[in-house]
Amino acid sequence: MNASGFHRAPVRWAWRPHRPQRRAEDEARPWLAAAVGVAPEALALARDARNRPCLQGAQARFDCNWSHSGEHLLLALGEGVRVGADVERVRERPRALALAERYFGADEAAWLRAQPEAARPLAFARLWCLKEAVLKAHGHGLAFGLDRVAFALDPSPAIVRLDPALGEAGDWRVRLIDAPPGYAAALAWRRREG
Repeated sequence: MNASGFHRAPVRWAWRPHRPQRRAEDEARPWLAAAVGVAPEALALARDARNRPCLQGAQARFDCNWSHSGEHLLLALGEGVRVGADVERVRERPRALALAERYFGADEAAWLRAQPEAARPLAFARLWCLKEAVLKAHGHGLAFGLDRVAFALDPSPAIVRLDPALGEAGDWRVRLIDAPPGYAAALAWRRREG
């Protein structure tokens, strides 16, 4: 982490405490402002037609996204890219296999079924985070459909199938990131068009 509290990578990210009674956007604003070098009140943060956060004006070269779960807020910021972030609490989901069979690809559901039972909650959360991060970067979110992107997770995450509306798999970068204990988190990004 650097002095601003952001990790350095093609996309920078940071963990912040989240108070469920507060709006995540209010908690995100000060750190995003510091990362782009402006005062919080000068951050040109808006929402697009699908309610996705976006930076405007002189800050439009940056893209941001965030996700919160429990008491954790994950912030992501990239320059010249579209970025998506997701964090999920790892917990027992009695219907995880049924959800995977309905909303994930057949290979993903089979992979999840093959995991040792004790490992399934983390495996499910990681797969969910990867999918949601791509869909958030795309701009349509979960409404676009979890089945529109499929992953292989062994040995590391890779997109194996992608709806043409999402572009080419080779255009995307995905990363599982270290998360607080009991959580899973992922980032996804691709170069902006135009």
